[in-house]
Amino acid sequence: MQFAVIQRILGLLLILFSFTQVPPMLVSLLYMDGELVAFFYAFAATLIIAIMLWLPVKNQKKELRLRDGFIIAALFWTALGLFGALPFLFATDPKVTYTNALFESISGLTTTGSTILSGLDSLPKSILYYRQQLQWLGGMGIIVLAVAIMPMLGIGGMQLYRAETPGPMKDNRLTPRINSTASALWYIYLTLTIACATAYWLAGMDMFDAIAHSFSTVSIGGFSTHDASLGYFEHRPSVEIVAIVFMLLSATNFALHFAAWRSRNIAHYFADGEFKTYLTILAVVGVVASLYLYYMDVYVYLNRAFLHGIFETVSIATTTGFTTKHYQDWPSFVPVLLIITSFVGACAGSTGGGMKTIRFLLIIKQGASEVIRMVHPNAVVTVKLGGKPLPDHVISAVWGFFSAYVATFSIILLLLMLTGLDQVTAFSATAAAINNLGPGLGAVSANYAGITDTAKWILIFAMLFGRLELFSLLVILTPSFWRR
Repeated sequence: MQFAVIQRILGLLLILFSFTQVPPMLVSLLYMDGELVAFFYAFAATLIIAIMLWLPVKNQKKELRLRDGFIIAALFWTALGLFGALPFLFATDPKVTYTNALFESISGLTTTGSTILSGLDSLPKSILYYRQQLQWLGGMGIIVLAVAIMPMLGIGGMQLYRAETPGPMKDNRLTPRINSTASALWYIYLTLTIACATAYWLAGMDMFDAIAHSFSTVSIGGFSTHDASLGYFEHRPSVEIVAIVFMLLSATNFALHFAAWRSRNIAHYFADGEFKTYLTILAVVGVVASLYLYYMDVYVYLNRAFLHGIFETVSIATTTGFTTKHYQDWPSFVPVLLIITSFVGACAGSTGGGMKTIRFLLIIKQGASEVIRMVHPNAVVTVKLGGKPLPDHVISAVWGFFSAYVATFSIILLLLMLTGLDQVTAFSATAAAINNLGPGLGAVSANYAGITDTAKWILIFAMLFGRLELFSLLVILTPSFWRR
């Protein structure tokens, strides 16, 4: 393990992160909300500590190894959460404990969207903006951004990219060079953000809300500047339609966006098995939820039932977590259906959470092949994706991830129940954290302020596990990882 190299890169990445405090400082100046000092202190503290980390090892310019990448990914997301909590801790409004500040920071950076805050409509604009910015930065991953500029710093990036990128096939690149791949991802991400902000503004949001909500929509984060979330704009159905479109786009594999843009042909989307499965799941669940809401007289008009049913399905299934209604108050079948759908989650290579649709698809395909083998014991059955047989190690990795996911979920669920949470609250909070979803049911349906600090710390670790897809953290806990 190259600890000096790891320390140098961690210092460089934190130096980069410190400058993300500048935009909220400018917002504070613009709105004169009195929180400029909080962000300046956070900027100064992060920059000074980062330089102290970097200076002693600034000349340690060696190529990263794979294990170094996993260590940096884990350390950086942890450090990011710690330093990202400083503005909440220094702010005069709201006044929060460090546990709550860290919970809000980790929730934002992991794009979970769970919050301990209430009274959002009256909070300072700079604090509201900062929450949205955390999600936007976390959505694509600051490490991927750093990979794009690492050649200028003399640092190889593939090991970090593999540690950070979601999905079972991490070595697929959009371009031959890893820094070009990261740059392409960020160009797509930025383009979607600008388009989403423009669409929200045209739909009736003011400029601040349009920019803020574009950050949390494209990142699949779900934070809002209003307690009512997008329900604040209920009188403008066009806002919900814009959100649906951009949640769908952002939860799609960015490699498909790149291929479609490069070839000027949308056929790439519909040739992709994961994308078709993703749309099918959303369509089926959306129609079932909408018809059930209409049948149960939750909505008198069918068009309203479909608008809200489709919106909540897309929001929860893609793990965004926006709400327009208190969906937890709907007939229990619908909230539970949507929470279960969040386990499948978004597509691999997107900003969304969950297990990822491609893993769900491969598990279904593998299960079907086992059924065929039972009927025809001598048959040679291969699992194919896009007409091509998949290597056995990919299938093994999927099943290994699923096993680790179930085990981790079960442990977190039991630990939360040990803190005194009831079954519904513990189950939904675990699902919301590990799937990076946000809103839960029961005692966490509105926010997470009412649960114990112990439960919050458990959920902080769960959110990190979900963001780094379990293995990236679990691998560093194994003895073999530390052997020479």
